[in-house]
Amino acid sequence: MKDTWILPALTMEIGAGRVFYLPKARKEQKAEQVELLTEKLRKAKVALLTDYRGLTVTQLQDLRGKLRTGDVEYRVIKNTLARRAAEAAGVSALQSELEGPVAIAFGYDDLSLPSKLINDWVRTTRLKLDVKGGLVEGRVFTQDQVKQLADLPSREALIAQLMGTLQSPVGQLVGIMQTPLQQLLGVLNAYKTKLEAA
Repeated sequence: MKDTWILPALTMEIGAGRVFYLPKARKEQKAEQVELLTEKLRKAKVALLTDYRGLTVTQLQDLRGKLRTGDVEYRVIKNTLARRAAEAAGVSALQSELEGPVAIAFGYDDLSLPSKLINDWVRTTRLKLDVKGGLVEGRVFTQDQVKQLADLPSREALIAQLMGTLQSPVGQLVGIMQTPLQQLLGVLNAYKTKLEAA
């Protein structure tokens, strides 16, 4: 089995129990890939386009492993298929970014997580991986906008900051309202001790 190729295939049975596998037509394979990419572009909250030139297969596998920790999918894609998928997904503005070797990082949960993970990987490995731009919630982002996205805190951190900001004025109001009562209580306690002493 060392010379076996695994290809998507059509099965054809010919007498005496023999089974032959015929490769699918290339057009069918490409149509399936475009359909899959279209679905991923529609489902993903974030799709970052990267230029992977200069990276070895081992380095790309390492990057995929790093991205998988955050449920981010990384795929090398042919530009013609990606252009067709972008048009089918209704984001034809993305087509201008699809030039040269392109790999796409699909993020389905946190908006800033894919760009943060890519930046962390670049920082730790000291390799060059250019982010060309991307698609964030249906809008095309430039390279600079994607970099700004990486600097954003996570959704949970933003919610915690918002809650802290909202609680601060309420806490101050409660403190202000309690202060006169505490002062009155202090005056009454002082009067009580004066009366008991007399």
